[in-house]
Order: sequence, then structure tokens, then C-alpha cells
Amino acid sequence: MNAFDLLGDPVRRRIVELLAEGERTSGEITAEIRSEFGISQPAVSNQLRVLRESGFASVRPAGARRLYALRPDALDDAAAWVERQRARWTQRLDALDTELHRGQRREEHHDADDPVARPETAGGSR
Repeated sequence: MNAFDLLGDPVRRRIVELLAEGERTSGEITAEIRSEFGISQPAVSNQLRVLRESGFASVRPAGARRLYALRPDALDDAAAWVERQRARWTQRLDALDTELHRGQRREEHHDADDPVARPETAGGSR
């Protein structure tokens, strides 16, 4: 499952947000998600399994508890894709900005050459 599919689900997206803040026990995650989304403990466990199996979260035992953490490289592919899109759009928007400024300069130059467009000379006033 890619990052965009994974983050498309609001429950998984919220779990990723919680894990981005630091390691959490499965009980802490379940309590938070149940209170926010009103879903059952098995449903939360299923979402944690999806995150773990898709490589976005890691889990380690700590006595009787299970500690979940967001893998540091979990969102690298998505971040790289976003960066490529940003670079592509930045280049296009910069080109558009250049063309808009050229158009403004042409318009200003045209207005300076047009006596009707200059109020101080329009109508024969001195």
C-alpha cells in the first residue's frame, strides 16, 4: 500500500499523526482513536496491523505492552513525489509570473505612447 492510499483513510492518518509525536502503546492509540472516531478496539487493531504490514509503523514488545512507532522512512516516497510535483509547478508558476510581468510592461509602454490614455494631455489641457 502506498502512502497516499494509507493516508487516505482518516483513522490511519490520525494514527500516523499520533505516532509522529513519538512512540505510543497500543492501548494509548486505541483509547485516542476510539474517543475520536467511535470505532471498536478490534477495528483500531486492524488499522495498526495495516500500518505495520505496509511498513509505516514498527512495533516492539515492552513487557506486557506493545509499543508502536512511526518508521523514520515511512513517508519518504510520498515526500519525494510531492517535492517533484512542487518543483514542476514552481517552474511553471515562475514562467507564468514572468509572462504576466512582460504583459504589464507592454501595457504600461503602450499607455505611455497613447495621448488619450494620459489624462494630462487628454482634452487639450495644458
